[in-house]
Amino acid sequence: MDNKGIIEILKLTASLLELYGENPFKIRSYQTAVYNLERTEQSLSQLDENKLSQLSGVGKSIASTIQEINHTGESSALKNLVQQTPVGILELSKIKGLGSRKIKTVWDQLGVETPEDLLSAAEQGALADLSGFGVKTQDKVLQIMKFHLSNKGLIHYKQAHLLGLSFEKQLMSQFPEVQITRTGAYRRKSEVISSLQYIWATDNIEYAVDYLDNLEGLRKNLQLSGPLRWIGANLSINVLLDVRYCKYEEYGTKLVYYTGSNDHLLLTNDQGKSLKEVLVHAHNDESAIYDVMGWPVIIPELREGRYERDFLSDKKMDDIIVLDDIKGILHNHSTYSDGKHSLGDMARACKELSYGYLGISDHSQTAVYANGLDEDKVLEQHHEIDKLNQELAPFRIFKGIESDILNDGSLDYPDSVLHTFDFVVASVHSNLSMDLEKATKRLLKAIQNPYTTILGHPTSRLLLKREGYPIDHKKIIDACAQFKVVIEINAHPWRLDLDWRWIHYAVEKGVKISINPDAHDKAGLEDVYYGICVARKAGLVKKMTFNAMSMQEMDHYLGSRKNKIAITSGT
Repeated sequence: MDNKGIIEILKLTASLLELYGENPFKIRSYQTAVYNLERTEQSLSQLDENKLSQLSGVGKSIASTIQEINHTGESSALKNLVQQTPVGILELSKIKGLGSRKIKTVWDQLGVETPEDLLSAAEQGALADLSGFGVKTQDKVLQIMKFHLSNKGLIHYKQAHLLGLSFEKQLMSQFPEVQITRTGAYRRKSEVISSLQYIWATDNIEYAVDYLDNLEGLRKNLQLSGPLRWIGANLSINVLLDVRYCKYEEYGTKLVYYTGSNDHLLLTNDQGKSLKEVLVHAHNDESAIYDVMGWPVIIPELREGRYERDFLSDKKMDDIIVLDDIKGILHNHSTYSDGKHSLGDMARACKELSYGYLGISDHSQTAVYANGLDEDKVLEQHHEIDKLNQELAPFRIFKGIESDILNDGSLDYPDSVLHTFDFVVASVHSNLSMDLEKATKRLLKAIQNPYTTILGHPTSRLLLKREGYPIDHKKIIDACAQFKVVIEINAHPWRLDLDWRWIHYAVEKGVKISINPDAHDKAGLEDVYYGICVARKAGLVKKMTFNAMSMQEMDHYLGSRKNKIAITSGT
């Protein structure tokens, strides 16, 4: 089992121990171990019990538990806790924002055992009088439960993508020339999806069905499946696999029909003919269908029925951003704050990925929870960057910071410190419960700060876990246009924020977009791919992508901007 799986077991154990009112010191030992293990570079499965016990925050008891997980794939301590806990309570324990104490209270006093029970209790006003609750907490729980239940059964695109790659590899090992392609929201690379959808062209449908029937890790749904469709669950995460079969001669038609949204299929050409009308005829290739429409082949990500027409007239499909267009990546973290790898390791990994520059933007001093940098640490990091830039030239590390936006919209360093950075990512991390007016006003002030280069993850959302910060997107984007502030697509698969539906408006206003991985370790650098996926859904083009600039262009831009601030402020 990898580190992530082991840590998830320890997290759930701590949560359930707290739920059952176990010894606080025991609970704290698990929580401390989780905190430290999330930052270790060592593979926990490769360490013996003695070496595990020597890791920071891991004592003999936790080391023994990890060793048990390595040998058996499970923890007997967690297994015992799970066996006495209703399935619905386990689900509640994994929901962000509730907490074990509150779950224990509603379970004991109201008999709540499922998310649906808790939603109903909150709607009926049954929580307000409970110890530790009140009306405000009840309203918050109501919001959390509505959000959770509305997202039930969905998974992040990254998780779906990796599952799909594994499934496709298995298929190709059995059918080397198989014609199978993702469809639906899955192929359009939506940020979250409900099922892994495919079209499979074959002359032997019975054989293809039999293959899936007997593929390890899948369970067929006999009620939903049919002669031309196989529906079942991927048992590893209980997500639906939905495979439609077709003949080779209709492969293209089926792909266009099942990939595009309904709005896409209703688009009409200059003769008034819609895609749906063209699809009554069988075609073995998608390009033939778009040829009939008189259009170029529209990339799958764009087939949402929103922005395709831009690329049927004056814009070219080839101008839409691709991964190779990204020349460097900004907004990344190191061990100076809450990152897992050192500054040097992050820079070298970035260079190995063929990027020309890395923007390091560790957390600022207010972010105590993330080991934010005080002024002395900033100076220390800048000295190390200077040395690394000499060593790694022509590769370049730009000196940045992810500066917390305080409640009043201020950044959390004085101007004298802000001026030492090449760029500043301004982000909200705290007090996410402001109303729309206050939240928007807070961001507007940060955008007006001359040192703000990039507005980071504007809504601070965590997909499937937490709703975004409520902001007036138009006012925020208009202000970024006025003050020449770049807006980030935070490419972390749990964020993908700015939401792609607002990218088009931003570009119309002349606001450039920076696609940043928000990487906290070397592997996270590659998450920029998922930012590219959602950027393509909005038709973002290379010239409006901030970090499509070369190292020399970025150096000139940041230097010129910094000089302008110095002249204006008289520093």
